[in-house]
Amino acid sequence: MASLLDKHKILEKNATLLLVGSLLVVSIGGIVEIAPLFYLQNTIEKVEGMRPYTPLELAGRNVYIREGCYLCHSQMIRPFRDEVERYGHYSLAAESMYDHPFQWGSKRTGPDLARVGARYSNEWHVQHLADPRAVVPESIMPSYAFLKEQEVTVKDVGMDLKANEDVGVPYNDDMLANAEADMRAQADPNADTAALLARYPKAKVGDFDGDPARLTEMDALVSYLQMLGTLVDFSTYDDATGYR
Repeated sequence: MASLLDKHKILEKNATLLLVGSLLVVSIGGIVEIAPLFYLQNTIEKVEGMRPYTPLELAGRNVYIREGCYLCHSQMIRPFRDEVERYGHYSLAAESMYDHPFQWGSKRTGPDLARVGARYSNEWHVQHLADPRAVVPESIMPSYAFLKEQEVTVKDVGMDLKANEDVGVPYNDDMLANAEADMRAQADPNADTAALLARYPKAKVGDFDGDPARLTEMDALVSYLQMLGTLVDFSTYDDATGYR
């Protein structure tokens, strides 16, 4: 043991040897961690229920990012008792597998939104976005009432889906061809949404902003919020082994 320590002192007293030794250890550790990833097609375990965003949800997500909502709201429930009891089941990596960029994080000025879908009515969301303190008196969130006046640009949604397909989101030719029609149908309470729901199971449909005559950014954002956390059925999910 003494002989080994003596040899280690030589390394500690020689800056060049210490640098070379450190680089060698870091290189070996890096190769061990990184090399296996080149042989894996995907490091995220898929879960049942996940699907790409509908065209309207994707437009809503773009509004969400554009307005900086992610700066105050995370979409990552950590596996701690206090977070699970407040927000619901902890977040799975697969729930963000189609996000570019993902909305994980720990900065919360407002509550985490990973499970906000279906917790409140469309009317509540519209009122909250238009006048936050009307429903949450202590809120410091700014008003987004202008979203009800800004119409969504429907003609660009196909290109948006195509851009996401190019980075790995599994939109197919049918989804791309019907992007504009699906976007309009999801927010139209009188539309036949059978084809839309076949392409995007569990999509929330109907008028979102209270004005069925117009397709606005408020429609898009509320449709996105109403979807969050609703795709995976955690009543049939086992934390240790996955679905049972």
